[in-house]
Amino acid sequence: MSIRATNPADVIPLRPLPAVAPALPREPLWRDLVGEVLRRERQAQGRTLKDVAEAARISMPYLSEVERGLKEASSEVLAAAAQALGLNLADVLALAGERLVSLAAARSRPRSPGSSVVGGHRSVRSTGPAGSVGAMRPSGPMGGVLLAA
Repeated sequence: MSIRATNPADVIPLRPLPAVAPALPREPLWRDLVGEVLRRERQAQGRTLKDVAEAARISMPYLSEVERGLKEASSEVLAAAAQALGLNLADVLALAGERLVSLAAARSRPRSPGSSVVGGHRSVRSTGPAGSVGAMRPSGPMGGVLLAA
């Protein structure tokens, strides 16, 4: 006789199951965003994975994994891939940052007429002498840090 046959107790969940509600898309990972940028730039140039991997002196399977967001590449690998694409590391990171901002904005939009957005702060570019773009300065309370209950 098995233990299951002697103890047919029902399992009672410790917490009630959440009501089915439309879930927000998951928070994007940095490696996914950087991989998207590298792949988009490579494809825009009409180049193959093999071509870029050879130019960057990275193995083709590794570069593929980086592009798909499966590997967290070091700054040296990212800089090599960027250079092979005719970019610099700052370009890749800026493009990934822009994508992150747009995804964050999409996540914070109200889902229904009764819901609201907490905060609504954005980064502001400051201009220096002769209209040059300076550093990004977050606006809002606490330097752009949003706290929500």
